[in-house]
Amino acid sequence: MKVIVVGAGIVGVSCAIWLQRDGHDVTIVDRAGPASGTSHGNAGVLAAGAIVPVTVPGLLRRAPSMLFNRDVPLFLKWSYLPKLLPFLTKYLRYATDAHVDVYGTAMSALMHDTLDQHRQLAAGTRAARYIHDDDYCFGYATQAEFEADAYGWEKRRAAGYDFEVMSGANYASRDPVYGPAFHTVVACKNHGRISDPGLYVKALTDHFVDLGGALKIAQVDDVDLEAGIVTGLQTSAGPMRADHIVFAMGPWSKEIAHKLGVKVPFESERGYHLEFIKPSVMPSAPMMVASGKFVLTPMEGRLRAAGVIEFGGLDNGPSRAPFELLHRQVAALLPDMTCDSVVEWMGHRPAPADSLPLIGANDGKGKSYSAFGHQHVGLTGGPKTGRIIADLIGGKKPNLDLRAFDPMKHAAR
Repeated sequence: MKVIVVGAGIVGVSCAIWLQRDGHDVTIVDRAGPASGTSHGNAGVLAAGAIVPVTVPGLLRRAPSMLFNRDVPLFLKWSYLPKLLPFLTKYLRYATDAHVDVYGTAMSALMHDTLDQHRQLAAGTRAARYIHDDDYCFGYATQAEFEADAYGWEKRRAAGYDFEVMSGANYASRDPVYGPAFHTVVACKNHGRISDPGLYVKALTDHFVDLGGALKIAQVDDVDLEAGIVTGLQTSAGPMRADHIVFAMGPWSKEIAHKLGVKVPFESERGYHLEFIKPSVMPSAPMMVASGKFVLTPMEGRLRAAGVIEFGGLDNGPSRAPFELLHRQVAALLPDMTCDSVVEWMGHRPAPADSLPLIGANDGKGKSYSAFGHQHVGLTGGPKTGRIIADLIGGKKPNLDLRAFDPMKHAAR
């Protein structure tokens, strides 16, 4: 069949490769090219155990004070608040223990084997060199900090995830970079790291094109609909038609999803990173610094500090405060580190109100499919999402329960 995949991030490229391996004629359409957004700027962690959403019990009570604390990684562009309020109201309703369990069950099925899924996706390609088998560590400066995260660790333990709790001194014997900074370190097993997410996705795309896939740089302006079913695309390069169309546009998905009747409550959650080029120190594994909720990840020739949540929409430029927070936190953690230069970046994460991605058919006929909304874990969940979409289009039944991800749960609301 002829299939169009809209979006050239990790999710879209994964969809395209698995569809191509199933024998379909696949075209990727993207407005800027492979890994031009979050798939370039993410933390690079294959976070198999990221099964606890941001919306945990107590968030509503804590959020106001967090917004006014310059050392907390939650930011809001206040001019955007009137547009944000309808989404925020729905978002905060999911801050319940019951929803954490729904989210955890669904996301564990999607992500628990992410390292293996990436290896299968990249097998035989130049992208495979960027995949590393590393623990994903969480560093706590005090015992109180560690105890404050007990809720999340208990959820992971109950779900069967393997992690090791050790003293900061024991961890320093493995990796001395942080010295005495941490009182407690938790090392999550069976995780991994992509040492250059942007080049990784580009290498996967090159492989796809080398095997006959098409990559078209074009803006999707609109969709053609008949009786609510998509029949084609209107793009800056002209109209396009296919047997099936997959929408994997990440944070730019809302407008088209709503036109297709998938009325998902949805926002852009802005993330920031700093990259320290040729740093004088390099950690051996990714480290979530609990005090600042940011991740330090060793990359190829650079160290990336990525994190922060900001609500400010797709159109506003970056804010200074998140960058300044990251600069302060890294300087406090690694005061003696030097580097050749520092690069600042801001990008967008696709955030549904329930934090669950949309994976599946948008209509009963299976003409179009959604593959977006992975929030903080697009890199982690991308390969299996692509495999699921390819199975659905090929008429195969995926071996996991997709009800939590069903786009039609939002249809025509």
